[in-house]
Amino acid sequence: MCLLRERKEEGGTISGMDFLKEFVDVLAENPQLARDKLVWIQSQCSIREVEGSLFTISDSQLQGVLVIARFLSRCEDSQAGNELLDILLKFLNIIPSLSRASAFPEWFTFDAATVFFTEMAGYLVKTVELGSLRKDTISSVLSTLIKSLISEESRLQNPVCRALLTALSRFCPNLEGHDIDQLGMCLLKNNMLPISGDFPTFQQGSFIDDRKSSSVKSLNDGAKVADELIAGVPAFESRNYEHRKKSEDSSLEYETRSSSSSTAPLDIKVSSPSKLDENDQICISTTLSNGSIASQNGVKNSTAFQVSNEKAITNALSYFDEDLFNLQKDGIVFYIFASILNMAESKFLNEERVLLQLRTAASIQLKTVPLILKQIRRESIINGHSVSKMNMNLQVCQAASLVYTRSFLKLKSKNRGHKNALRETLGLLIGAANSCVTFSRRRLRACEELFDCLLQNVANISSFCQGQDLTTLFSWLKKLVMATCAQVDPWNSSQYLQAIVEATCRIIESGCTAERPTIESFLLSLAGSVRESIDLFDLKEEKEKQDVSAMQLNMIRFSAELVVAIGKPDIAELISPLLVEDLEEGIACTPSRLRLKLLDAVAQIATVGSEKAYRECVVLLTRSYLDKVPIVGSVQSRTLASEATTERVETLPGAFLAIASNLHHIKLRADFRTRLLKLCSEVGLAAESKSGKSGADLLGPLLPAVAMICSDFKILEDVSPFVLKLFRNLWFYIALFGLAPPIQNKHSAYKGASSTMSNTGSTNAVALQAVAGPYLWNSQWSDAVIQIALGTPPLVASSLKWVEDELELNELLNPGSRRGSSNDKAVSSQRAALCAALKDHVEMTSISTISGVKATFLLAVAYLENHRSNFNGGLLKSKTMGEERSALSCAFEYLEEPNLPVPIHQCLSAIVQRAFDASLAWLDERPNMSGVDATERESVLVTHTCFLLSKLTHRDERLCDLACKLLNRIKSKYPQVLWQPLCLDSLFCLVQTQSLPSVDPGRIASMQSLIKKQIRMWVIQSLSVAPCTTQGLLQERIRLGSSSSRGFYASDLLPLLSDIKLEQSREDGLSSDSLAVTVPALFAAAAAATGARERLIDTGCLEVLSNGIVSATVKSSYININIGGLAFSQEHFQDNTAGLILGGSWSDSFEEKKSQEILSAKNKLKEKLIASFLHLLQQFISAVERGANINAEAFRETCLKSAAFIVSELELSRNMELEGFSRLLRLLCWCPAYICSTEAMRTGVFVWTWLVSAAPHLSSLLLAELVDAWLWTVETGHGLFSSGPCSSGPNGKLRPQLTPGEPLSFGDRDIVEEINAHRVWLGFFFDRFEVVRHSSMDQLILIGRLLQGSLKKSNHFASHPVATAFGWFSHYPAWYDCNSEAFSQGEVKAVASFVDQMNVECSENMLMAEHSGKLYAQDRELSNNCSQMDVAHPVWGRGDYLSAGEKRKQLLLMLCHHEVDRLYTWANPLREGLPARQRISSDQWIDFARTAWAIDPCITFGMLARFPAVGPLRAEIMSLVQENIADIYDIPEALPFFVTPKAAEDDSLVLKRLPHWAPCSITRALEFLTPAYKAHPRIMAYVLRVLETYPPERVTFFMPQLVQTLRYDAYDGLIEQYLIAAAKRSHIFAHILIWQLQGEEPLPEEFTKDGSQEADSFTDLALKVKERIIQSFDNEALDMFSREFRFFDKVTNISGVLYPLSKEQRRAAIKRELEKIEVEGTDLYLPTDPNKLVRGIQVNSGIPLQSAAKVPIMITFDVVDRNDIHVIRPQACIFKVGDDCRQDVLALQVIALLRDIFEAAGLNLYLFPYGVLPTGPGRGIIEVVPNTRSRNQMGETTDGGLYEVFQQDYGPVGSPRFESARDNFVVSSAGYAVASLLLQPKDRHNGNLLFDNEGRLVHIDFGFILETSPGGNLRFENAHFKLSHEMTQLLDPSGVMKSDTWNRFVSLCVKGYLAARLHMDGIINAVYLMVDSGLPCFSRGDPIGNLRKRFHPEMSEREAANFMIKTCEDAYNKWTTAGYDLIQYLQQGIEK
Repeated sequence: MCLLRERKEEGGTISGMDFLKEFVDVLAENPQLARDKLVWIQSQCSIREVEGSLFTISDSQLQGVLVIARFLSRCEDSQAGNELLDILLKFLNIIPSLSRASAFPEWFTFDAATVFFTEMAGYLVKTVELGSLRKDTISSVLSTLIKSLISEESRLQNPVCRALLTALSRFCPNLEGHDIDQLGMCLLKNNMLPISGDFPTFQQGSFIDDRKSSSVKSLNDGAKVADELIAGVPAFESRNYEHRKKSEDSSLEYETRSSSSSTAPLDIKVSSPSKLDENDQICISTTLSNGSIASQNGVKNSTAFQVSNEKAITNALSYFDEDLFNLQKDGIVFYIFASILNMAESKFLNEERVLLQLRTAASIQLKTVPLILKQIRRESIINGHSVSKMNMNLQVCQAASLVYTRSFLKLKSKNRGHKNALRETLGLLIGAANSCVTFSRRRLRACEELFDCLLQNVANISSFCQGQDLTTLFSWLKKLVMATCAQVDPWNSSQYLQAIVEATCRIIESGCTAERPTIESFLLSLAGSVRESIDLFDLKEEKEKQDVSAMQLNMIRFSAELVVAIGKPDIAELISPLLVEDLEEGIACTPSRLRLKLLDAVAQIATVGSEKAYRECVVLLTRSYLDKVPIVGSVQSRTLASEATTERVETLPGAFLAIASNLHHIKLRADFRTRLLKLCSEVGLAAESKSGKSGADLLGPLLPAVAMICSDFKILEDVSPFVLKLFRNLWFYIALFGLAPPIQNKHSAYKGASSTMSNTGSTNAVALQAVAGPYLWNSQWSDAVIQIALGTPPLVASSLKWVEDELELNELLNPGSRRGSSNDKAVSSQRAALCAALKDHVEMTSISTISGVKATFLLAVAYLENHRSNFNGGLLKSKTMGEERSALSCAFEYLEEPNLPVPIHQCLSAIVQRAFDASLAWLDERPNMSGVDATERESVLVTHTCFLLSKLTHRDERLCDLACKLLNRIKSKYPQVLWQPLCLDSLFCLVQTQSLPSVDPGRIASMQSLIKKQIRMWVIQSLSVAPCTTQGLLQERIRLGSSSSRGFYASDLLPLLSDIKLEQSREDGLSSDSLAVTVPALFAAAAAATGARERLIDTGCLEVLSNGIVSATVKSSYININIGGLAFSQEHFQDNTAGLILGGSWSDSFEEKKSQEILSAKNKLKEKLIASFLHLLQQFISAVERGANINAEAFRETCLKSAAFIVSELELSRNMELEGFSRLLRLLCWCPAYICSTEAMRTGVFVWTWLVSAAPHLSSLLLAELVDAWLWTVETGHGLFSSGPCSSGPNGKLRPQLTPGEPLSFGDRDIVEEINAHRVWLGFFFDRFEVVRHSSMDQLILIGRLLQGSLKKSNHFASHPVATAFGWFSHYPAWYDCNSEAFSQGEVKAVASFVDQMNVECSENMLMAEHSGKLYAQDRELSNNCSQMDVAHPVWGRGDYLSAGEKRKQLLLMLCHHEVDRLYTWANPLREGLPARQRISSDQWIDFARTAWAIDPCITFGMLARFPAVGPLRAEIMSLVQENIADIYDIPEALPFFVTPKAAEDDSLVLKRLPHWAPCSITRALEFLTPAYKAHPRIMAYVLRVLETYPPERVTFFMPQLVQTLRYDAYDGLIEQYLIAAAKRSHIFAHILIWQLQGEEPLPEEFTKDGSQEADSFTDLALKVKERIIQSFDNEALDMFSREFRFFDKVTNISGVLYPLSKEQRRAAIKRELEKIEVEGTDLYLPTDPNKLVRGIQVNSGIPLQSAAKVPIMITFDVVDRNDIHVIRPQACIFKVGDDCRQDVLALQVIALLRDIFEAAGLNLYLFPYGVLPTGPGRGIIEVVPNTRSRNQMGETTDGGLYEVFQQDYGPVGSPRFESARDNFVVSSAGYAVASLLLQPKDRHNGNLLFDNEGRLVHIDFGFILETSPGGNLRFENAHFKLSHEMTQLLDPSGVMKSDTWNRFVSLCVKGYLAARLHMDGIINAVYLMVDSGLPCFSRGDPIGNLRKRFHPEMSEREAANFMIKTCEDAYNKWTTAGYDLIQYLQQGIEK
């Protein structure tokens, strides 16, 4: 497929092949998935017909069939594979018919097709070997395919067909017997064997005894049928060669030129018969035709049909001259025969005559090998074509050798015959092999493969014949070996000798029993050939000596290689003495190349395993090396031969290394280790006295061998003192000679030290340079020292006192040594080196008292432990035990020794710390790793941490302190250890540590105190960073500890952790035992991870341990209970295995049974359980899709059961064995995201935390699923990423009345719930980030993917206030209350933390600027240059980059400071504000405005909303708008800055831009219709466009204001036109408009004081508009209008009927009148609420009411909601006549706006703006507030106050009903307090206060608002709202404004007031438009100005909050309130 991939790179269409292969490999492992997933691959394989019946093959089809073949070779599921097999076989069947070149892709050449089909054939072979598919079908198809391809010459001419045939010939699957028969007969029938002449037919047994022969019939008819062949008549057609005659004529020439080295083994006489002469030279005749050979006793072959030698030569020439195509065909045929001969028994191929024919053809081909190679050698020019033919010729010969051998084996298997046949066969094969060896181009790959094949065939025959005639075979082999060894460097240039070694080994193995003496004789002759070669060497001439020497050296190596390959100790003992003798006393006792080669051979033989040979060899090598030591550095060394130096430096160290590498005998390895260490000690001692670098030169070469022999040394086990002493000596000399790698990170001043130092001073300098570097010696020595460190035990033993007593150490130095203690300079050097090695961990004064040898030894220990800890991070692994141990354990052993001197202890402690530093350095070099590397890194950390924890209980206090110090370092640098389960287990196990014997009680107490402190610090530190994971781990430890004896118990932790609490950070501080969580999202997730309920979470304080115990208990119960309530009955198990509980822990008896039936039943049980969980979880997803509500408890139950199953089956979760397991995990991740509710997400976090804590191996998979789910919410716009209408927050809910924008339809989505869910989820990600940021690159990449996906769009975050932060300042400020103090406090802290971080960064930047003035100046200059070039910076825009960036930071800081103040005020409405901020000057405001405008103009307008009273800011924004008006068309907030009364008066040109401006809010648009704007046509057109943008139903709310704007409709009646057009669009709009217009008509005379009312132009206009609207109705609209108005006119007119009647008669009269009224149709609705359709009138409900005007009546209707017409509800309405209701409408409009504001802000404030509608002059309809009674009515039934009434109605104080009613009263009182503050309603007597049946307060009757009051505007009620004494009793039980309910009331009032202030302009505009309406509330004073003042726009949020607090305190039980109630009681009888 390499060619396919190359084609892809060149622009082909085959792509993703590697992916497809991996894909089908996965599918093959999961065949159940393959049926669905491979459908698209099948579609790629469909063969298309073109031009009738012609087919074409595309790239995708080739790709598809190949991956199908790969799938079949790996899949054992027959059901999944059979269909695919049909596709593959169909593809193969169609290949022969595709003879056109265009049938295949252009790139599909012969080479590419060969690679393709070879890979496919390999897959077919594996498929057949699997045996799961239809082998007979495959066999039949392939047999037929081969026959069809080979039988037609034209098909073979096709390169693709030939490539397919070539592949099948090399890799042919096993065929069935009959298919083999047919294929063989087809090949023979078509004369496919490449032979010439007549071939004999042999009788039975002719091959065996060579006594019978028969004539051959020459059959020229190649079309004979198969039965003739079976009958014994082989059909062959003579092949005609063009150059036959020429070849025959040249045969004699070739014969005379044949040499013994080129045509046969050593000597082959071409013209003579075969014989074995006296010199054992093989003479093979090439004239044999039947493969038999004549023996020496006169037995001769029949020569009737011999193939002459001349013909063989002719054939050779013909083969060489043959074209490439015929050669390929010959190779294919031979390979096919070779393949089928190796298959199952075949009747046809078992025929002796057939086998003889095959053997004869193959033998002829093999006999041509010498001639072909000779002819090739004579070619003077070899071009590309010649090379191809050469390779093909050799490949044909290779195939022929296989046929020749296999046919012989089949013939031989029938009967055992004469050995002549065996000799002839072996001789022919070895002769061909000899030709390959002597071939000049023998390095050709094809030649090497032929040689290897020939020898393997020889070995196969010898093995089959069980070592027959080994003497002859060994004779030939020896000469072949010598011929091969005669070549120069045959080991490196080719693989000939290696092939001979392998074949000889097999031959020896075949005859090792029967022919033992022969084998030994052969081996001794090989070894003795070295000496024979020496004799020849002396006789040769000088020019030939070099060749003989090469043969001698190669023979030595061959002998050693052969002994090693045989691997028998007795063989080694046979050969070893000969070589050792030569080295000691013989031919190689002096330095020479021969000696070097013999030393290598001896080292190889020593590794075989013979103890005798090993000792002889090792003693020789050791003695040889020691003999070289005295010479080094002496005068004698200058005259040594180069071979002597090579022997010491290379050969002997190499020999030691070879033994160490290849010696596997355990006992001998231990002995060799000891000998080698002893040798190092002796060498070190001898070299110590030498000067310069001699010591390193002598010891260094031995280090690689020492490293290798120590690589498997078990340092964790007990080591004998003797071996330990040898290790000590080795490291002492390593330190002394500076052989260890440097251990300092930076090089010191000795960096330039020379490597050729020869004096003592220089030697002393080596010590320092060895510490600091650079390394002076061979880099291999450096690596070896590191490896030695891993295999060295700690250099300490209880019986050895090396550190305390230096006598033994002095023995390592020679007497009078210049490095000894008597040499002060040397001692100082060693001390300095030790000090440098220990770095800053020890003082020089501590080292100054240490002797030189001790310093050297301590330096050696420092080297050892440092390199041990630096390799693999200090993780020691036992290869046999599989254990892992910290290298620090070795370093700590030195400190275990008692009574260490203080300086020594300090140095050893420093060594431990340096070793620890080395481990950390190794970790630092691998900060970002993944996969296996990350696992290894974490293993290092965990191992070190667990070890240090174990040392906290050591009896030595100094050691404990050191461990504690290192532990703190590792926790601070790698905090991930805090959440490692193994570390936690080790930590908590310390709690149960028993008292140590013989330890002082005071020490025990100190130890326990240290342990408790560590545990507490550990838990607190981990909780403060990752509270979710920490709690999950704690809960899991508690669960495991409570259920098994191996863990710890919760009771052990109670004293330590019971007082630890998680608390949301607050400004008022935390309790001493609480942990502050500053990020609200993290606290929310942490609270969810505790498993606590919502009521506990909302408190903002969670107890860690108590909740952990509860959650652990819950988890345990879910693991152990009957999950799902299901159990399998006994019938599921044949062996009565019953009682298996689904999802629970499997019973011990069940686990103990190992039968396949039980295991299968268990897996089926688990699969069913998984399926049930999947079904349940899927049901929740379906419910969400249907819009149904989710049962939170059921969802939690299902998730916990599913998680419990995963945890209880950890092995399954590791292997993902069961189908559906991964799906279950996926659904557990996706379901909470899909439901997207807070409770579901809390459940998700609890479950996810459980899974990552109990099954850490699932953390990556789980995080990957969670990231995918998160990104799904990004794409689909959920929660934080909601970009639709529901995400706009409070301002969006107020569209289009108070804020600009299209009206929103929120549907069923709760955006706040989704954002809160996202908040909890985000907290979990915060937690996981902290856990994995240092430990898992894979998971960190996943989190990076999450961030990248979340931030890919800058504007896709929700603008809701709950999603605090994203794009926040570009939106108008808003509030949102989550009714959670903890959440609000957390928001404040989060933003405050962000501000603090910005302040820190600003401070750091200032410091950097001070210290980098030059750089700053350069950047400044660059900035100026860029500004001059008018280049815009991608972030800061144009201009001065540095100043722009700083200004933006300052702007952001200012806005964030203000946001902190706002959020703090909102979260803490009753507390004092934060310290005052620095005052901002006018210039700063201007700079802020300009900077904000440069970023985003929306930020600028948002700033004005935040600071509405800042004059300079407003002025600058006005200027910016004027300058950049063309760029802000889409910002409606900009309108007031250029659409002004002055602009309208001046007809400013800027107004021309209005037609394209974005629509504003309705209140803003209506403001532009006031007289101040002069009815400017452009402004009017814009306003009408805005109104037309919104549906008429949205505008209906402002109908009173719209009607009033008719007064100013002076420009072409545009408003009138809009009203008429809107009336046509909406019947309800038209009806409300008509009623409002009727309300503007003059009052009848009876309702005016003077009996008349003048009509003005406005009333005339109102009547005119009304008439035009009615005239515009179509028939349907007119009918609807008539029925609606007629119905309610009848009801209203009842009041006129009642007026003359007495009170007693009125009720009966109402009933009579109501009975006359019929409901005409089902579409009538209440005018006060068009959503309520009237279904009838309750005729008995009519009640006349008391009023000063005409008799009002109350009537109850039966109504239904438009959206639910099946539920009928009563609705009472009051019909008034003679009262102007328009002022009530205005008041209730403001209350409705406030209600919407409160709801949008999430405030729990209650207002009830009941419906009121004027229906005519002095007439109106008022909705009755349902289920209410006035306070006056309540007083008529009881004498108590509200407090007593509430107790009577709702129960005693403290009862749930009472407290609920009290809370309803609080929220309603607070809502009306804010409304009353703004509207100033008076006449608040108890008759105007209603209470519903749930305790809520409702104000009614707004006859006096704004500036009017009863009593001629006496304004006696001077409190802003009514808060009488009885009301304060409910609101403030304390009576002193200190109770919680009072604080709650005031807090709600403050928040409501703050929320209302944000929409001050909209509220004021709604009131302002009614100024000219003539309502009494506008009759005096400045109502609009005073209304604006009551909003106090000049105040900050904190000041406004304080104002509202004072307002509440002022209204508290004010005497004027009580006085007015008394007046009303006295005057009106209204209860007070």
